[in-house]
Amino acid sequence: MATCALAGSPGVAFAHARLMLRFDHAVCGDLEQALRREWLETNGIGGFASSTIIGLDTRRYHGLLTAALHPPGDRYLLLAKLEETLVIGDHRYELSANQYPGTIHPTGFTLQREFRLDPFPVFAYAVDGCVLEKSVLLVHGENTVVVTYALRREPGAPDGAVQLEIRPLIAFRDFHATTHENDAIARAVELEPGVVGITPYRDLPTLHVAHDARHVDTGGDWYRSFEYAAERARGLDFREDLYQPFTLHFDLGTRARATVVAGTERHAAYDADALVAAETARRVALIAEVPRTDTLRRTLIASADQYLARRGDGKTVIAGYPWFGDWGRDTFIAMRGLCLATGRLDVARQILLAWTGVVSEGMLPNRFADHGEAPEYNSVDAALWFVVAARELIDAAVAAGEPLPAGETAALWDAIEAILEGYRRGTRHRIALDASDGLLFAGEPGVQLTWMDAKVGDWVVTPRIGKPVEVQALWLAALDAARVRDDRWSALLEKGRASFRERFWNASARCLYDVIDPDGRSGAADPSFRPNQIFAVGGLPIVLLDAERARAVVDGVESRLWTPLGLRSLAPGEPGYAPTYRGGPRERDAVYHQGTVWPWLIGPFVEAWLQVRGGTDDAKRIARERFVAPLAAHLADAGLAHVSEIADAEPPHTPGGCPFQAWSVGELLRLVCRILD
Repeated sequence: MATCALAGSPGVAFAHARLMLRFDHAVCGDLEQALRREWLETNGIGGFASSTIIGLDTRRYHGLLTAALHPPGDRYLLLAKLEETLVIGDHRYELSANQYPGTIHPTGFTLQREFRLDPFPVFAYAVDGCVLEKSVLLVHGENTVVVTYALRREPGAPDGAVQLEIRPLIAFRDFHATTHENDAIARAVELEPGVVGITPYRDLPTLHVAHDARHVDTGGDWYRSFEYAAERARGLDFREDLYQPFTLHFDLGTRARATVVAGTERHAAYDADALVAAETARRVALIAEVPRTDTLRRTLIASADQYLARRGDGKTVIAGYPWFGDWGRDTFIAMRGLCLATGRLDVARQILLAWTGVVSEGMLPNRFADHGEAPEYNSVDAALWFVVAARELIDAAVAAGEPLPAGETAALWDAIEAILEGYRRGTRHRIALDASDGLLFAGEPGVQLTWMDAKVGDWVVTPRIGKPVEVQALWLAALDAARVRDDRWSALLEKGRASFRERFWNASARCLYDVIDPDGRSGAADPSFRPNQIFAVGGLPIVLLDAERARAVVDGVESRLWTPLGLRSLAPGEPGYAPTYRGGPRERDAVYHQGTVWPWLIGPFVEAWLQVRGGTDDAKRIARERFVAPLAAHLADAGLAHVSEIADAEPPHTPGGCPFQAWSVGELLRLVCRILD
C-alpha cells in the first residue's frame, strides 16, 4: 500500500486510561500501519462506533452510529460518517479520508496532528495556525452519538472567518451488509429549529440530528463506490454507496465550537455538554479506586466496560467488536476477568442469572437468538464454563461480605445441578458420561462442539470427537465445584481424576494427548500438540497433574506454542500447521485453529507457568516482564486499548480477527488483577 506523511512509529502513552498517538509529518511512515489501528466506542446496549485513527473506514462495520434496535441485537449502521470541510478565508481543507477505486480521497490525515483516547476518541487537525479538535462519544444506554468540534487559534495565527461544513453520510442497513444506490430511499428531511430528521426506509427508526449550525442545505446525493480494504482482504463484499441527505454549515469565527448529536432519541445540541459530563463521570468512577500509577489496569478496566451490554432487564457480554454478539462460551470465560476480577459482582450476577433460564437437557446454547430463531445447542463446554463462573461468583460474593440472595443462589445451584445431571445421563450430540472411566464423551459427525469450532459448510475443521482434554478438565472442575454442596459428586470426581492422569499422559512426548477415544475408537489417542492441555494445570480452580508432569506440560507449551501475543493453536511441525491467517472465509476458517495464535490463552498459560514455580514473587515479576509486557504493548497496535481475537502463528504475529475481543481482554485483566496481583 502507498505511504503518506504519517509517522510509522508514533509515540504512545498510557495515563488514566488514556492513549495518545502523535503524528510527525516530517517523517514518511506506513499508511497500512495507521489503518490497522482502530478505535471503539460502545453505548452499553450493544451499539457501537468505530473506525481507524485517521478516519479512513476499512471495514463495512466502521461507522459513527451502529444502533442496537433490540439490545443487544438487531444492530443497524445508521450514520456511517461525517464528511468535514474546514473553510478558512478562501481556502477549503478537507478533513475526511475515503478509499475509492484506485485512490484515497480526500487525504485529511495529512492535516492530522494527533489522535487520542481521553477517554473518548479525539482527532486533532492543524491548518493555517488553527487547531480543530473533534471528539466522539456514544451516550450510555442510548443509540446516540455526540460529536463536538472545538477551534483553537495558535499564537500568530491570522484573524478571519472560519467555517465548518459537515455532510452526514447514512447507510441504514444491517451491520453485516452493505448499502448500494437505490430508488427506495426516502430523500425528504424534516427541518425544525436545531434538529434535522430523516427516515430513509420504512420499518427503520428516524435519525434525529441535533445541531447548532448557522444554516442547513437540504439537497442530497449519493456518494458512490467506497471501498473497504479489510473486507476485500477477507474475501467479502467491499464496496458501498452512502447517501448524503443534507449539509450543516457552522460559523466557527464567532463561536469556536460546533456540535452534532445524532441518534434514534431526540436531543438538542445544548444537551451535549451534560451528556459528555455524565459519561465522563461514569467512566472516571470505573477506575477511581485504581492507583494512577497502575496505567495498565486502569486502561483494561475502562476497556472491559465496553463489552458489557444490556439484555432485557439484565446484562450480557458482547464477545467481540465489530461483528460478534453475546455467545455463551465467550461470556463465561470473559466475565471472570471483566466482572469477577474487577469486583463488578452485580453485573456478573445479572449475566449468569440470565442464562439459568435457558438450560436444556444439561446444555446451554452457544449464543442467544436475536431474531426468534431456535437457540443453537452446539457447545459441550459452554455449560461447564458456566459452572466454573457461577461457583466463582457465589464464593466472591461471600468473600466480599455480601452473599447473594437465597433465591438467586438457589437458581445458580439448580442450574449447576441440571447441567451435571444432564451430562451424566446423556444429552444432545452424544454428550454423555462414560461410566467406565468417569470422563465425558462428546461429538458426532458434522457438529463442532469445542472452542475449536470452525466449520466451513459441512466440513468441521477440527471435529475433536471423543474426549477432548480441556473438556475433561472442565468436567472435573465442575464436579469439584458441585461436590461442595452435594457430596454425591465426589466419587465421580475421584474416578475421573484418576482416569485423566492415566489415560491422557503421552509418556513418549511428555505432554497430554489432545483427544482420547477419538471418533469413538476406544484406547486410541490424538497426539496433536495443542494448547488445550494447559487447562490441566492452569486456568481452572483444579490442578489435575502431579508436579513433575505439570512442569513438563508447561515447559512444552512454552517452548512450542507461546508467542508474544498468546498461544498457538497447533505446534509448528504438526500436520496441518498454518503460519498465517489470510484469505476468504473458507481459507481463514481452515486455519483458525491450526496454528493461529489466541491471546485469551495467555491467562491459563501464565497461571500454569506460575503454578509449577510455586507462585513466588520472583516468578510473578518474570511473568509480568515476559508475558504481560508484550500484550500491554499490543494495546497500541490494533484495537486501541484492547486485545485482538487472534494473530498469525509466525513473526511478526500480525493481529487479526476482531480487533476488540472480550475474552482476550478478560483473561489479561484476570492475570493483572488476580493471578499476578
